[in-house]
Amino acid sequence: MWILGISAFYHDSAAALVHDGELIAAAQEERFTRKKHDSRFPSAAIQYCLESAGVKPSQIDHAVFYEKPFVKFERLLESYLAFAPRGLRSFQMALPLWIREKLFQRDSLCRELEKIGPVGDWSNRLLFAEHHQSHAASAFFPSPFEDAAVLTMDGVGEWTTTSTAIGSGNQLKMVGEIHYPHSLGLLYSAFTYYTGFKVNSGEYKVMGLAPYGEPRYAQKIFEHLIDLKPDGSFRLNLDYFDYCAGLTMTNRKFSQLFGGPPRQPEDKLTQHHMDLAASIQAVLEEVVLRMTCALASQTGARNLCIAGGVGLNCVANGKVLRTGRFKGLWIQPASGDAGGAVGAALAAYHVHKGQPRRLHGNLDGMKGGFLGPSFKQDDVERRLTNVGAKFTVYEDPELLAESVEALAAGKAVGWFQGRMEFGPRSLGNRSILGDARSPTMQSLLNLKVKYRESFRPFAPSVLREDVKEWFEMDSDSPYMLLVAAVQEQRRIPMTPEQEELFGIQKLNVARSEIPAVTHVDYSARIQTVHAETNPRYHALLSGFKNRTGCPVVVNTSFNIRGEPIVCTPEDAFRCFMGTDIEVLVAENCFLRKEDQDQNLRADYKRSFDLD
Repeated sequence: MWILGISAFYHDSAAALVHDGELIAAAQEERFTRKKHDSRFPSAAIQYCLESAGVKPSQIDHAVFYEKPFVKFERLLESYLAFAPRGLRSFQMALPLWIREKLFQRDSLCRELEKIGPVGDWSNRLLFAEHHQSHAASAFFPSPFEDAAVLTMDGVGEWTTTSTAIGSGNQLKMVGEIHYPHSLGLLYSAFTYYTGFKVNSGEYKVMGLAPYGEPRYAQKIFEHLIDLKPDGSFRLNLDYFDYCAGLTMTNRKFSQLFGGPPRQPEDKLTQHHMDLAASIQAVLEEVVLRMTCALASQTGARNLCIAGGVGLNCVANGKVLRTGRFKGLWIQPASGDAGGAVGAALAAYHVHKGQPRRLHGNLDGMKGGFLGPSFKQDDVERRLTNVGAKFTVYEDPELLAESVEALAAGKAVGWFQGRMEFGPRSLGNRSILGDARSPTMQSLLNLKVKYRESFRPFAPSVLREDVKEWFEMDSDSPYMLLVAAVQEQRRIPMTPEQEELFGIQKLNVARSEIPAVTHVDYSARIQTVHAETNPRYHALLSGFKNRTGCPVVVNTSFNIRGEPIVCTPEDAFRCFMGTDIEVLVAENCFLRKEDQDQNLRADYKRSFDLD
């Protein structure tokens, strides 16, 4: 049975293809269109999924949309009635769009599917899952657990903003919900907006900014904005927010509470903004910890699965793991709306069709997240030649040796291998790599390669077998979704003068043997690298360890700020030539910047809108 999952029309559109319960392919539309967070119908992603599996549209048993548009339309109407006449302007803006495009979304989806495969009966094969059912299914069904509690948290689906469920075998029973407008995701997004970042894409910047500040406003948030119960359930005080009826996330009362208007994008970040980030991060962590501890007590479950946009908050995830309330923790790597395509397809197969579920031993069902397009060596050579690239082709041993030497020499290396990752993280197939031991690598990558804010940290990739020697963690973290501290013996003690520094002043203080991946609070967002799921990347890190004694490298996504992660060899070469990346390794092709035609260099950072 072939099932196609679709997520679209809000942000991060995606498609996923499932065959007899096995996830075969998945990709976000943005990777093909090169438009960040592309929300349009994922035509290109669907085409890729079908072609990669050699499947014709007529062979698809069901296409499944990740939410129910009619129920969402009901929320729009009821929300307006609840706040009327306030919000008339936003309602007038939204209603024509909903009537024109979304109220009749079944017809619209069928028309789009007909363009891909005019087989005439899409209406009979089209199913709809609930938004949080899709999230829950994406969390549980690919997990390595036979039984688990499931927690989903995001901004809002149809009505639900937080849900709990129990998964067992091929069953998924939803047991609890918190409804809009009370939303942990929207509370965090309100502070994303207020601190000057873009909602639905800048939340991870708030998380990265938080360690520079102190949670001075956490108590004020608890006193005025959120009524939090011991079990983690909560209600928001809507007097301070504008997202129900207005065109912004916060209102004048919110600004008065926190001492001024929202920061404008690209304005200077002050200690005030860092303290706000630290405060909302602390509040979110407290809510999630109470919620997960209550879930453990109520269900007796030994395992926990998480999805939804809030599931990408890896600092909170790390604290959940360290409570020890669950023996196993698994987080969907594409926790946001893109992952809803995976969940919708799996929910249709297991829940709607009642089909059995197969586990994968110690592995999960996401195949390391490597579910996107790949390119054969001769195709890579042809594509690079066509864009004017100069390269040397090496066999594997020499390729790895040259790559290790480039990293050890302090060079930024574009690493393009195998199938593209699904989800927001590069995991060693579409990555920019650097030497984690370098005290200058973090600023080099931020300012000269990624063209992004200087405060933002980078993540380490570490051999799974060595993780506990370098970090205070001995768990799998293949998807870069857990934060843990650098081991005490690897840290560099701060001087009394350094201890007195505040905010961004802390940035240039080397804090460990691997300063390029050590955040200002000695934490790191860890990716463990496994030979079973990525043998070539594992071999690279092993070679780097043999060369330097260090099994850790910097791993950041192969793109610049505002650009989707590269998909094709041409994308990789453009990014290589538009930045200060010094080496590009594309399959077995090795490219040095100094060998290239300098006329091909471009002012790359102006090619994409800042996010």
